[in-house]
Amino acid sequence: MRFRRIEDVPPYAFAAVDALKVELRRAGHDVVDLGFGNPDIPSPVAAVEKLQEAAAKERNHRYSSSRGLPNLRQAICSHYRRRYSVELDPETQAITTIGAKEGLTHLMWVLAGPGDAVVVPTPSYPIHTYAPFFAGAAVLKAPVAGGIEAIEDAVRSASVRPRAVVLSYPHNPTTACADLELFERAVALAREHELILVHDFAYADIAFDGHVPPSILQVAGADGVAVELYTLTKGFSMAGWRVGFLVGNAEVVAALTRLKSYLDYGTFQPIQIAATVALKEAGEYPAEVNEIYRGRRDALCAGLARIGWEVEPPKGTMFVWAPIPEPYAAAGSHDLALRLARDALVAVSPGAGFGEGGEGHVRFALVENEHRIRQAVRGLRRALPELAGSAVR
Repeated sequence: MRFRRIEDVPPYAFAAVDALKVELRRAGHDVVDLGFGNPDIPSPVAAVEKLQEAAAKERNHRYSSSRGLPNLRQAICSHYRRRYSVELDPETQAITTIGAKEGLTHLMWVLAGPGDAVVVPTPSYPIHTYAPFFAGAAVLKAPVAGGIEAIEDAVRSASVRPRAVVLSYPHNPTTACADLELFERAVALAREHELILVHDFAYADIAFDGHVPPSILQVAGADGVAVELYTLTKGFSMAGWRVGFLVGNAEVVAALTRLKSYLDYGTFQPIQIAATVALKEAGEYPAEVNEIYRGRRDALCAGLARIGWEVEPPKGTMFVWAPIPEPYAAAGSHDLALRLARDALVAVSPGAGFGEGGEGHVRFALVENEHRIRQAVRGLRRALPELAGSAVR
């Protein structure tokens, strides 16, 4: 039997590492999993308590609304007003999504199709590439390391005018960060070429060393050409709840609203009610979560430095993007990831799994506590004896 869309999708890039991790654990080995970016920090207590309360009420068990409850849309707009001084209309400029991935994927259905083109960063979180691919659009790559100039070049050199540009800062996996100047140039580019900017703001609340990630909607007039995906997954540590939002350009929000009215009835209503409480009553929780990730980042980067693996500490995201040390570079990121799982009992993500430009790196996810991270560093020291600082101290 032949299937549509998925036949050209390559096998899951991290499958071999995951399979080895499972095999090792079944054999009784304690594998420190720094591969999958699955937040381990608990969700806000206020949200959990409200979820329990709301789920006990039978009236909340019925269909909800694919747009999201009015109070939840109002809460996200209030959050943007407090955090970014951005004014949004909850009736026309905000819609809830079932997490950012669902929102981005279905957004591409209304922005692009066969014969269209979308510019995406490379390397990238896989859905940034495959959302326009599933919509039938051509994917044009802009190297993250090239900054806004690479995006401008990709748009201006395209044989077909792109319908959209996907941005994401702080960036997964490279941890690159943006300032308002980058967004100002992106907005000017979008106006010049009549395209839509889609900013995946998943790591809005995870930043360090004084960096404050800006919203693209802080640029004057950005809501004429831009939308932003915000999620409670990372900052509020509500990954499994699947609560995200698309905010910004009213026409784009209306288009996604129309599509989703045919596709779903939104997230379970008690989850939406609890998410409203999280935004209203747990607004300081992302700062607590951020401090936990900062401690983990510092523990990992300092540990890597001690064993001779020099890595620049990221200023954003819950990841460390580590260039492969020279003694091990020739084998490539997949082989190194397998070696670390087997010999160090540490799971990481191979950079090649994130597409062009990812080779030569591995990604560490900061999803274990500092004690476990120090355990991982000891395993790395054993598995990588050719590093300059790998001798036991």
